[in-house]
Amino acid sequence: MTSTATDLSQTPTHSETSTDRDLITARHLINGEWLGAADTERINPARPGELAVLSPTGTAADVDAAISAATAAQPAWAALPAPARGAILMAAGDLLLSRQAAIAADLVREEGKTLAEAKGEVKRASDVLRFFGSLGWAATGEVLPSGLPDTTITTRREPLGVVGLITPWNFPIAIPAWKSAPALISGNAVVIKPAELTPLSATHLARALQDAGLPAGVFNVVHGKGRVVGDALARDPRIAGLSFTGSTKVGLGLQEILNARRARVQLEMGGKNGVLVLDDADARKAAKVVAAGAFGLTGQACTATSRVYVTPGIREEFLAALVEEAAAYTPGDGLGRDGSSPAAMGAVVSRQQFEQDQAAVRGAVERGATLLCGEYDGGTDAGYLFPAAVLTDLPFDDAAVTEEIFGPVVAVLEVPDYEAGLAAVNDSRYGLTAGICTDSLAFATDFAARAQAGVIKVNRPTAGLDLNVPFGGVKDSSTNTFREQGKSALDFFTWGKTVYTGV
Repeated sequence: MTSTATDLSQTPTHSETSTDRDLITARHLINGEWLGAADTERINPARPGELAVLSPTGTAADVDAAISAATAAQPAWAALPAPARGAILMAAGDLLLSRQAAIAADLVREEGKTLAEAKGEVKRASDVLRFFGSLGWAATGEVLPSGLPDTTITTRREPLGVVGLITPWNFPIAIPAWKSAPALISGNAVVIKPAELTPLSATHLARALQDAGLPAGVFNVVHGKGRVVGDALARDPRIAGLSFTGSTKVGLGLQEILNARRARVQLEMGGKNGVLVLDDADARKAAKVVAAGAFGLTGQACTATSRVYVTPGIREEFLAALVEEAAAYTPGDGLGRDGSSPAAMGAVVSRQQFEQDQAAVRGAVERGATLLCGEYDGGTDAGYLFPAAVLTDLPFDDAAVTEEIFGPVVAVLEVPDYEAGLAAVNDSRYGLTAGICTDSLAFATDFAARAQAGVIKVNRPTAGLDLNVPFGGVKDSSTNTFREQGKSALDFFTWGKTVYTGV
């Protein structure tokens, strides 16, 4: 089934869905055409009776068609001067910003986060497109001296060709943008599989790129299940590289497939991010830092704070302040409709994730933990609203301390001193972000040097990163090869060539 951009605005019949939304039906985008029967419903996690989006279920044949389109379109796109490619990305960024309100509202409906967070994410996606678009005017090679007479050496960066992108639901427009933009400015064509739970946000990105003048076939979207669409992307020999953000288990499985055919692979996976709070810190400021990292974004970020180690002198004051901060993160409908105020924290993304959060807290309490605030036995009739939870009195090897929960849950444990706290932060199979709250420059400097994580935060929440800096982890959080974001992101999507020229 073929549809135009105008057709995308059609609203399906549903008793509890508003009919004045600009876009509600997501479709595949293959070779410039909107395709696929919208046979999958996505429900608003904050209002389980409300339809958020309809989307198609992609097949291996859809992936094949998308890769064929990308393969055909890529040479002409790579031949287009980089400033011209950049102009299209910058125009798409402008379009996203002009559509920010509508896109953010759709993002809230399908993912559950607050409107403020959604607006910030759309702004981030716009900024990412503009940042990488501006790099169309940047130099990408070097001129190097040669030991030979009358010889010039230059280096070039060449596009990989066609790349696959698999993106998660927690940042459903920002992550597709920060993977797509460096791929496109480098001259690659793209086939992206957005998360099943959030197809509409990626559709908004695709529509902005198309409306900005991106040639047909350069950017293709195939919705569907990871085991079908993602697997087909990974196995197709025409995909020269695949960038994935998601769980460690799935990522390592994809790595095996890509390595077997010697294709390039970039993985950003799980996190269990630790923060060390020392006696010399300001307890209230530290609590605000931890709460923002743990409960902001409903804790649904790979960089979220999930375990905290505190030294004895500040423990009681810090815990009291943290409980007070947690109480302010009241979950609710991110759009604040029916006369209610906008929620301080959004809904959990799905029933499955909601029940996973409940099970994690319930299990910790059954094993002897103290639940200082939060709950684990609430219903779902009013939405997947999970209060911020603070756990304490846990052993260091408890599952709530070692395993990723991906919800607004933080465990607080006591350590005797700085060295023990640093060792505890490093005692994890993950290494994405780590933080320290201290007024000591010596401790902060030492922590930055010795903490085993790709991103270190001093007196700042573990979640959140500027778009112009490298992002990635170590251990089971990443392949620890190519970094995302900033100019470093270009490295994954290009390969180097050295050219000798004699006269």
